[in-house]
Parts: sequence; C-alpha cells; structure tokens
Amino acid sequence: PCGPCSELYYDFHPERGSGPDVSLEDDSRFIEFYNLVFMELNRDAAGTLTPLAAKNIDTGMGLERMAQILQGVPNNYETDLIFPIVAKAAELAGLDYAAAPPAAQTALKVIGDHVRAVVYLLSDGVLPSNVGRGYVLRRLLRRVIMKGRLLGIQGEFTPAVAQVAIALSGDCDPAVAGNAGRIIAEMAREEALFSATLSKGQKQLDDMLARALAAGSSSSSNGGSSSSGPVLAGADAFLLYDSFGFPLELTRELAEAAGVALDEPGFAAAMAAQRARSSASREAVDLTADGGLSQLAAALPAGTSFEGYGASDLVLAGCRVVGLLQDGAPVQEVAGQGVAVDVVLDRTPFYAESGGQVADSGYLRGSSSSSSSEASSSSSSSSSSDLLLEVSDVQKGAGGRLFVHSGVLQQGSLRVGQELTAEVDTSLRRRIRAHHTATHLLQSALKQVLGPDTCQQGSLVEAGRLRFDFNLSRPMTQEEISFVEALVNGWVADASPTTTAVMGLKEARAAGAVAMFGEKYEDTVRVVEVPGVSMELCGGTHVSNTAEIGSFKVVSESGVASGVRRIEAVAGQAAVEYLQLLDGVVRQLAGSLRVKLEDVPGRVAALQDELKAASKQLADVKAQVAVAKAGALASQAVPGPGGVGRVLVEELPGLDGKALQEAAVSLLAQLGDPAAVLLASRGEGEAAGKVSFVAALSPQVVKGGLQAGKLVGAVAKVCGGGGGGKPGLAQAGGKDASQLPQALQLAQDTIMGASF
Repeated sequence: PCGPCSELYYDFHPERGSGPDVSLEDDSRFIEFYNLVFMELNRDAAGTLTPLAAKNIDTGMGLERMAQILQGVPNNYETDLIFPIVAKAAELAGLDYAAAPPAAQTALKVIGDHVRAVVYLLSDGVLPSNVGRGYVLRRLLRRVIMKGRLLGIQGEFTPAVAQVAIALSGDCDPAVAGNAGRIIAEMAREEALFSATLSKGQKQLDDMLARALAAGSSSSSNGGSSSSGPVLAGADAFLLYDSFGFPLELTRELAEAAGVALDEPGFAAAMAAQRARSSASREAVDLTADGGLSQLAAALPAGTSFEGYGASDLVLAGCRVVGLLQDGAPVQEVAGQGVAVDVVLDRTPFYAESGGQVADSGYLRGSSSSSSSEASSSSSSSSSSDLLLEVSDVQKGAGGRLFVHSGVLQQGSLRVGQELTAEVDTSLRRRIRAHHTATHLLQSALKQVLGPDTCQQGSLVEAGRLRFDFNLSRPMTQEEISFVEALVNGWVADASPTTTAVMGLKEARAAGAVAMFGEKYEDTVRVVEVPGVSMELCGGTHVSNTAEIGSFKVVSESGVASGVRRIEAVAGQAAVEYLQLLDGVVRQLAGSLRVKLEDVPGRVAALQDELKAASKQLADVKAQVAVAKAGALASQAVPGPGGVGRVLVEELPGLDGKALQEAAVSLLAQLGDPAAVLLASRGEGEAAGKVSFVAALSPQVVKGGLQAGKLVGAVAKVCGGGGGGKPGLAQAGGKDASQLPQALQLAQDTIMGASF
C-alpha cells in the first residue's frame, strides 16, 4: 500500500525570511514533526499500481519533537524529558553544558538518552548479559560509562544519574520508582564490572602504545619514514575490543592523546575476519530438516491441533499423518526397523517443547495397512503388520503451526494419510506436570521471600528436575531457601485446585497474571492459576490439584551470571527418589562413623576439628624440619655482588609453600644484612610436576632496588607460573618443574646483577 504524502515542518527562525536559498534540510531552522500518507494505491512486485478498495490515512506525530517545539529548545535532548539527566552528568563532569565543546555536548546527550533507556529496561526485568536484550542493555550502559570516562568523570557515577531518570518517570510509570533499589544496584554492579574490565584493558593498551611509540621512534632513528608516525596495529585494537571489552572509541581517544595513530582499516579487517568465522560456524549447522519442513508447511495450510492437556487425553485415536520427513526431506512412505523419521500429525496429545518445558515421549501405533481413502488403492501392496514408532522428541515448526514427532520405527511401515493412535508416556507426563506447577509455586514463593520485583530469567522443566533462574545480586541464605521450601510444600499440602482459562492478553494482565518479560504472546492467552497463590501466562501442562505434586525439595542454589541466581529442585516422585538417596548416604555415614543418624553432623564436625589440628601439627613439624635443613644450607651461601653480602639460591626438596617460607626467613636471619635468599621445592603427590618458590631479601638489598615480588614472579614465569608479594618476602608457583634449573639460574643472575 502506498500513496502521496505530506510532511509538516516547524520553523524555529521565521525571522530569517524565505527565498530560493532556504532549504528544509537546514536542521538548525526546520524540524519535521508530522507526516501523513494518503494510502490509496497498492504497488505489486512488478511496480504496477492499482487502487485500494479501502483507502486510509497513515499519520504520525513525534511526541518528543512536539515537546521540543513547545519548549523552544534546539533538540530532543534539551527537552524536560531528558535534559535533567544530561545536566546531572554535566555536573558530575564539572562542565557547563552550554559552554561545553560540541564533542562534550554529544557525549552528555548520549549519557542522557542511554541512561533513560537503561532505567526502563532494568525496571521491566531485563538484566545485563551477553545475549539478546540483556546484551543491548549492557552495550547501552557500557557506552554511558565510556562516555563518562572520556568526559573525565572518575569513580562510580551511573547510579547518581539514574536517580534523576527515575524521578522523571513520575506518574507515567510508577513501577520505575518502585524498582528504584534494584535499578540502582544493577547499574552500580555493572559499572564496577566494566570499570574492572577497563582497568585491565588500560594496562594492555598502555603496553601496546609503548611498543608503538618505541617502534615509531626506532623507525625514525634508523632513517625510516617518520611522516606517518607511530601506529597502533588494528589487530591489537581488535584484541582489546574482542578479549577485554575495550571500546574502539576509547582506544582511539587514548591513542590520539598519546600521539599514536590507530590503524582503523586493520581493525575493520580483523572484525570482518571474526564475523566470517562466526558466519561459517552458523552455516555449518544442518538446516536440511528445516528446509524439508518448510516444504511441508507450504503444502499444509492447517496446523497441528494440540489436544493433550487433560490427563484423559493422553491416548488419542484417529491422528492422521499429514507429513513425513526422512533425513530432512519430505517422503510419502517409510519402512524398516530402526529407521529414524519425523512425523507431522493433524492432531496430537504430545506436548511439543516450548516455554521451558521439555517435550513428551511415547508411541505412535496403528496398522501398517490402515490409511485414508486417498491411500487405500496402494494398501494391498503394504505389510499388514502392526505399526509401532517410538517418539523421543516433539518440536514445533513452521512458526509453531506444526508439531514434528521425532522417533524410530520399531516395526511396520508408515505412510502419509495413515491414521494412528498417539500414546503419551503417562508416567513421564505426570512427573513433568508436577515439576511445571512446582515451578509456578516456586516463583510465587521467591516473590514472597525476596521481594515482589523478583523476576524469572529462564526455566527448564523436565521429568527429573526443574531449573529456575531469577534476578538476585547475592546468594540466598539457607534460611531463605528453607522458607521457600516451606511455602511451596505448604501450598502443596493445601491441595488447591489448579485452574486454566483462555482470555484476552489485556484481560489477563489486568487480572494480575505474571508474564515473562520479552516473551511474545498472542492476543488470546492461556492463564494457569492456583487461586490465591499463583497466576501466570503459560501454555504448559500442569497438575489438576497441588496435592499431586507430593513434595518439593531444593537441590541447589547457585549463580549463573551477574545478578542472576539459579535454583534446581525436584518435585513429586523425583523428590522422593532424591530424599531416598540422601537418606541412604546419611545411613551409610552413620554406619561408618558408628553413631546414630541424628549424631552424624556432630561427629563429622568433630572429625573436621581433629583433622584441622593434625594438619596444623604436621605443618609445624614440616616447618621445623625446613628450618633444620636451612641451617645446613647457610654455609653454601656465596658472596653477593662485588663481594658484598651473602646470596643463596637453592632447591629444598619435599617442602610445601609454608615450610619453604619458614626456611627462607630463617636463612635470611642467619646470613645477616645484606643478604638475598631464593628457595625452590618440587611438588609431591598431587602436586607432582609443580614447583614452589620463595624469595627473601634483607632491608639493605631492598633499598638497593631489588624487590622480592618482582624477582620471584620473573623466576616462576620460567616454569610457567607466577606470583608476587612484598618487597622483602614473596612467594610464587610454577606448573613445569622440568624448567627449575633454568629458573634458579635466572634467580642467581638477577641477584648478582643487582646492587647491594
């Protein structure tokens, strides 16, 4: 659809007059704020125009541009929608916005715009991550932080700017103010993480710039061309961007400040190569089956009807085969034991994987000679043996219209048009149902215990367990976990009915139904409710009464990403099996420890105390042995640099790090000042192949410029390790003890090259 259009512009400077030299492209004077398209024609692929049967007007007006006009400001960023945020950022940067140079004004506008967007995203439940909308949020926030650093803002600043954006939300979105605590906490956390990243990247960049400056200086002194000056390689800039998350814009700015040009074509080439590798990886995925399914979908205007919500609907006769795929290609018939096949039915009781719930499994049964009238003419040539196909997975295809049942033919043959009986594995469905309803109860419990702004970030519902991800910036306490368990098990014991209803999306939201942010919902949705406890938009399968869940037990609580925690739990029969496992373990422990079940924790604690005491005694003995060995080594010390002081670089076998340190300190005391000691010991047992180092330097040696931390770090690096410490005493470790002779030689040479 198309047609002529009109564009309405506002003139901010009518005093400039009119004439042939006046252009609407002059955005310092004119702004388009209204557009109308008079839809009266349809243009087909060939470009032919035909009149529309129903003509209409497509119109749109820019809200922010109207605010700009009414407030008489030159751009959207200076309206009262955004400028207070900009002004706060300018205050923190110590700038007068009106007097700031254009580049600084642009940076402040970016901060104002992006902080506003980030605040609303966080309020809606999005969290910073490296995928999807979370990545968009992270990029926006990191750009804010980067702009702030370029403006000279030091330390944490995004929460202060966000406070202004939250206040501006006012009555238009009260939820933002209600989520202020979480918004501020997430922004502070992300800023701290990115600041640490910038610090690491800064160190790398400093080294790269130093090398570039040295290379440029060397080229100039050797008669090379100096017209281009020092250059930061594009590959180095890309390494900063790809591995350290260091923005190219910041690299460019800092390089220019250091007098180093940036090889931007080289950066672009490295970026293109990375994208090509990613593209090749994606293209390696087998898309054959999807292509075959697309062919089937084009020939099947009607989709698969899912009829398996009820417990009595898990065996469904009269399911017609409307499509078959073998090795990804459409076929009319499949035969042969052990043959893998994908089956599309017109109706099915099998739940297809979606919404975090795994697919059903089960069987397709029928007679190999049973088919529709369209296929009856060929039935005489078919085997009459019973058909049995084991279904192991069900996925949605063609935009969710078709249910694809994947399985292996156990016996008989299968043809398009054939009618089958579909049988869902009721035992597995029962376990899945219990876990899905338990997931809903878990979310309600978390909201009660941790706060109403607790949001689902992902979930998995299987026959053997459930997994639930949610926003929280800290680990849950054991008391909180126990409270959550008690709430869920209490609701299970209440034996509340689970109800489902199909209603309009707006109606469901108005009723208080919880929706997962970012999910796309149709205008009509299915609502699953445990009255007074939980109400969620959900297309999954559930128990009809919470009592069917039986019991609920949290197995683990852990962190999976910044600001995201994960609970894994079991319900129903899986919970019984898990508790039986724990009971067996505890009984076995009680038997081994020869105590009652209830005395196991106390006995284990006592054994831990005994082990700790024994370990300390052993460490003390090792330290005494180390000191004794050290006493014998003192006589092997050699004169230091220029015959001043004493130096000892030796290997002491069989000592751990603590004992090695005791030996080094003892030797240093025996050798006096100035003296330098470096000891090494090869690991034994589980630590075999590794090596420990300790360096101890007297005060006069440290005053001369040698530092134990730098010395031991360089020595350990020879053995593939590292470490450090104080100027007078430091420890390190290496992974390759075979390089110990070379490491000790480096230590000797370094010490003898120092000044005592």
